[in-house]
Amino acid sequence: MFGCNAEKKDYAADESVSKEVVIADAADTTAAPKIIKTADMRFRVKDVQQTKEQLSATIKAQGGTVMEFSINSSIQESDKVKYSADSLKEITAYRKEGLVIAKIPSEKLDDFTNTVAKMAVFVDNQAMKMDDQSITYLANKLKAQNRVDAVNTINKTAKRQGNNVETSLNIKDDYVDKKIENMNIDSRVKFSTITLNFYQDNTVKTLIVGNDNLYDYRPGFFQRLGLSIVAGWSFLKEFILGVSTLWPFLAIGLGLFFGIKAYLRRRKV
Repeated sequence: MFGCNAEKKDYAADESVSKEVVIADAADTTAAPKIIKTADMRFRVKDVQQTKEQLSATIKAQGGTVMEFSINSSIQESDKVKYSADSLKEITAYRKEGLVIAKIPSEKLDDFTNTVAKMAVFVDNQAMKMDDQSITYLANKLKAQNRVDAVNTINKTAKRQGNNVETSLNIKDDYVDKKIENMNIDSRVKFSTITLNFYQDNTVKTLIVGNDNLYDYRPGFFQRLGLSIVAGWSFLKEFILGVSTLWPFLAIGLGLFFGIKAYLRRRKV
C-alpha cells in the first residue's frame, strides 16, 4: 500500500511537471509567433543582366542570400539576308528572362520589395503570403518533450531486452525529427523566401555571318558553260569508246543485213 501511494505521488508529480511544461511552452509560443513569409514578383526591366547584378548586390546588402538564379534567351524570330557574295546578315529578335530566388531577413522583406519595384519599368504582379506555424511549432515542441519523458521512463523501467532498446531508438529518432522540423520553421521565420521573375522587351540583334548557301559558291555562268562543253566532249569520247568495244556484234549484224538483202534480191530475180 505504501508503495502504491508513493507511485501515485510520483505520477501526480510528473503530471504537474508536464502541465507546467505545457503552460510554459504555450506562453513562449504566444510571445514569439512563428510567421513564415513568402513573396513573389514579376516585372519588366530595361536590361535583364544589369537587373540581376543589381538584385544580387541589394540582396547581399540586406543580409540575404541568393539561393538560385538563371537567365534564358528565347528566339522569337530569325532571318538571314544576303550581305555580300560570301556573307549574310543575320537578324534575330529574342526575348530575355531572368529568375532569382533569394532568402531575405523577414523584417526587411517589405523594404526589399519596395526597392525591387523601383528597378522595374512595369510590375506585372506582386504578392506576399503569411503562414502562421505557431501551433505546429508548439505541437512539435510538446511532442518532443513527451518523447524525452518516454525515453526516461523506458530507461528506468525497461529490462535489458532488444525490443525495449529498439522502442527507445525509435522514440529518439522521432524526437530528432521534431527538433529538426522546428529548426526549419525557425529558419523560415527568420529568413523569408522571395521569387523574382523579370524580363525585358524583345531585342533585335544583327550579326554578319558566313554564307552557308552552297549554291552561291558555284562558278559563274560562262565558266560553267565551258566546263559543260568539256564534260560533253568527254562523254562523247567515252561513248564512242564504249561503242567500239561492240564491233563484233556490228560486223555480224552488217553481214546478216547484206546477206538477207542479197538473198531477197536473188529470189526476186
